[in-house]
Amino acid sequence: MPSLTTRLLIAGSIVLAAFLGITGYTLDHAFRDKAEQALQERLQAHTLGLIAAAELDTHGILHMPATLPETRYNHTGSGLYAQIARNDGKQTWRSPSMDDINETLISGVPPGDKRFRHGVINGHERYAFALGVTFDLSEEMSEGFTFTVAEDMTNYYEQVADFRATLWSWLGGVALLLLTVQGLILRWSLAPLREVAEDLAAIEAGKQTQLEGRYPREMRGLTDNLNALLASQREHLERYRHTLGDLAHSLKTPLAVLRGELESAEHAAASTAANEQVQRMNDIVDYQLQRAATSGRLPLAAPVMAATLIRKVANSLGKVYADKRVDCRIKTADGARFNGDEGDLLELLGNLIDNAYKSCQRRVDIGAHIINPSSGTHPGLLLCIEDDGPGIAPDKARAVLQRGVRDDDHHPGHGIGLAIVQDILRVYGGKLTIGASALGGAKLTVSLPGA
Repeated sequence: MPSLTTRLLIAGSIVLAAFLGITGYTLDHAFRDKAEQALQERLQAHTLGLIAAAELDTHGILHMPATLPETRYNHTGSGLYAQIARNDGKQTWRSPSMDDINETLISGVPPGDKRFRHGVINGHERYAFALGVTFDLSEEMSEGFTFTVAEDMTNYYEQVADFRATLWSWLGGVALLLLTVQGLILRWSLAPLREVAEDLAAIEAGKQTQLEGRYPREMRGLTDNLNALLASQREHLERYRHTLGDLAHSLKTPLAVLRGELESAEHAAASTAANEQVQRMNDIVDYQLQRAATSGRLPLAAPVMAATLIRKVANSLGKVYADKRVDCRIKTADGARFNGDEGDLLELLGNLIDNAYKSCQRRVDIGAHIINPSSGTHPGLLLCIEDDGPGIAPDKARAVLQRGVRDDDHHPGHGIGLAIVQDILRVYGGKLTIGASALGGAKLTVSLPGA
């Protein structure tokens, strides 16, 4: 695919060519009209000169001077011709330039009327003008004549050809100048895009960490999002590395205890201690790897429909806890969306709804609502998960959010679910609130701000 500059130059050249073509055609047409009008006026002036030079005697005979002021009348083939004819069609006088023309130009024009004729006369293209005139012989008698002047079209076409040559040479020069200016303007206008490409190349080469140029207002949304995406990727990578380091550090102590028990204690006691430490290591691995897998908000990612994931998680847990026959009621607002990674929301919902299914007697209510729908491009999301179980005492609400702490020891688990939820919310700037539900159990409310 051609570059933006090439595409714009091609489009601009087509528009410019069309504009100049229409302009040239319009000017050419206007010049031809003007040239033809000038030819008509010139022929009329010649005709009036003939009428002024003509004299009619008392016998009705028209006399013309031997030599006319316009010298072209006196030379055969000069291109200017004159003829006078009676209205009955008989020629009275013709200029010497018409010696090689046998036919009558125009005749029979009524007195005071004008007539133009453009066509081939005696094998040549000529333009003729005729005017009807009446001479009075006496008070009772008059004689009508048709004065005609014709001119070859050669001079007219030469004028048109000269004008066209000048016109198109000038338009061609203007087109080249405009194309040059257009190319310079495009190069200047697209300079920010080239700067973005150069900055991206520098980032790929490791010379810089973000787009550092000063960009036009129209590009700031794009460049700011790219910088946010790059920062998010760096933060995620750094968090992943730190989490792996924490995981390795956390495993050192349990492994040391396990090694010591196996070396110094009796077999049965060592086996019990080993199982406890292995379980502890499994919990640590699950927690730390889940932290590392949290993606965080992606600036250029599309929002996730909350209702779809809520129903997906609820359907899966309904099969897991089929023996409890949980009555799960879901109510989601139209347009409730999560502005982040789908896997993070799935993990968050999985932990919260799983806890509700474990604790409930028969019923779980799940709601998804929109926060500040009129502010920002992407509004926030509010999740509410309620159950009819024993609930969580207010004095234990803060403690259960810590890793490894559980409020109910009667159900299997490792006490890291809410801690994982807290880590995900910390990445997105969200908040988890634990309270009492109208159903009699716990109510967990999650607020996630919009983008």
